[in-house]
This record gives sequence, C-alpha cells and structure tokens, in this order.
Amino acid sequence: MTNKSRDALICAALCAGLVTTNGAAAEPLVSQGIGTSSCTRVAADLNPAEGLSNPINLVMISWVQGYMSAANIALLEEDSKHVDMSALDDVKVLALVQNFCKANPDKKPVAAIDDLIRSSAKIKTKWEPGTVEWDQ
Repeated sequence: MTNKSRDALICAALCAGLVTTNGAAAEPLVSQGIGTSSCTRVAADLNPAEGLSNPINLVMISWVQGYMSAANIALLEEDSKHVDMSALDDVKVLALVQNFCKANPDKKPVAAIDDLIRSSAKIKTKWEPGTVEWDQ
C-alpha cells in the first residue's frame, strides 16, 4: 500500500470516527465534527508544519471551511456581509486552533473559529436576504 493510499484510509477512518491517531476508539466525527471535539483531544494531533499531508490537519481544515461557509451565509442573510475565506492560510488556521486548544483544553476548536469570524474584517456585498431557501 502506498503512503498516499494509507493516508487516505487513515483520513477516511478519522472522518468516520473509527480511530484516533493513537489507535484508540474515537467519538464519531461524522455526526459530531472535529470542531466540536474537545481541545484536549485535538491539540496534540494537529501539526501545522505538516500542512494538509497530516490527516488530522486535513480534517480540521475541511471542517473549518465548511463551518465558515455556513457562517458566511448567516452573515450575508443578516447584514449582506461576509468573511473573505480566500485570505485564510491553512497553516495559520491550524496554528490558531492548536494554540487556542493548548491554552484552553476545556473548550472546543469551534470557539477559536467563532473568535476568528468575529474578529475578521467583513466585506459588504450585494445580497438579497432570503436568497437561500432552506425550507421548501
């Protein structure tokens, strides 16, 4: 099995919540999401220097992008503003989450991303509220 195949399988297992990096049983990440896992659990496994080649980093960045996309829809619907996600650097976001979690082991990574969203500059754009119809 190639390293890429092995990494893909590890990533898939992590996403499904089947294993952690130490091989122990994990809480289901599919239904919970890595961003709402405990900081204690996440901080030790993140390694910003490895970028997206680290399966835990990849899962975290994927979750952050999805969470921020949803937050942007809420911001747009509320005030026609959004956060420019193209300005997010994977290594910086991973370091932000890791540093937050090391300093706040009793919290969850989502709190770091909520802080990031609150503190980020918002871009005003043309948006018509009600454009996204969730309940049809």
